[in-house]
Amino acid sequence: MLAAVPVGIMWVLEAVDTTSPNALDRFGIQSWNLDGLWGLATAPWLHHGWQHLANNSGPLLVLGSLVALSGLRRWLVTTLMVALTSGMAAWLLSPPGTLTLGASGIVFGWLTYLVARGLWSRNLVQVLVGIGVFIVYGGILWGVLPSTPGISWQAHLGGAIGGLLSARGGRPGLPR
Repeated sequence: MLAAVPVGIMWVLEAVDTTSPNALDRFGIQSWNLDGLWGLATAPWLHHGWQHLANNSGPLLVLGSLVALSGLRRWLVTTLMVALTSGMAAWLLSPPGTLTLGASGIVFGWLTYLVARGLWSRNLVQVLVGIGVFIVYGGILWGVLPSTPGISWQAHLGGAIGGLLSARGGRPGLPR
């Protein structure tokens, strides 16, 4: 349920963006532009059209719900970590002037968080969740490599790194 709220907000924002000829797109991450750093907070809420949003919605709902099973605090910490690392990677690694929008960095972060948490926890349920998530969504991890023009592998890579960092930080007993 928790993951449905932000996804619902994204759909409302896309409706507003569509009816105002993409006026919200300017709130994305603009790489190498200090003003573009505001996009770290706003870009995950915005998308390049309905298909982009639809592609992110399913994984956001499923993976976000699985992360939320660890509690509201863990969901918030992990989400903020992956949004920040995803956005910073897009801002730093994209060519100057690139506009990045979308929540796929969060998808990549939640995915790597769930898989890494399963590996590091050694808790049978979390291991099984990690394996299941990897079987269903693991193929998208190729998206951390440069491949398709217009797709931000930089945001994907940053989100994945954020998920790993969050899983490591949320695991007591791991060396820091």
